[in-house]
Amino acid sequence: MRKFCKFASLLFVCSLVVGCAQSTSAPTAPSGITGSTTLTADQLAGTWQLVSIQPFGQSEQATPSTASYTLTFADGRLSTRADCNSCGGMFALSGQTLTAGPALACTRAACPTMEFESIYTRLLSGDSTVTLSDRGLLLSSGRGVLRFTR
Repeated sequence: MRKFCKFASLLFVCSLVVGCAQSTSAPTAPSGITGSTTLTADQLAGTWQLVSIQPFGQSEQATPSTASYTLTFADGRLSTRADCNSCGGMFALSGQTLTAGPALACTRAACPTMEFESIYTRLLSGDSTVTLSDRGLLLSSGRGVLRFTR
């Protein structure tokens, strides 16, 4: 079963790469140097706006137009605005792998977009592969994909 899940994850990532190949903003090497896989916190620094989420095996869902979803990297920490809630915690980078957590501390107000928020925070927590483009940030994992823009 574990081999099947790894294969399914690999197939999913490959389909994303092929599907995004016609994007007008092609991903670049994280350091800006071709062939490099080293990502720095400075490249992530600042605030990103969530465009969409795509849980593994499900269709892409746009961020609700009535809610604010942002992700900010500063001073070795990340913080996120998830509608009327906020979360914060540590993050680490290793190559192109971002680890959010081990745990993110979140407020738990009853926002109108609670279901979307729960999926978003689940996808954000843990290890993700980072892909940067001119104005885009893509976080992908076996859990799904998060798309951000500046």
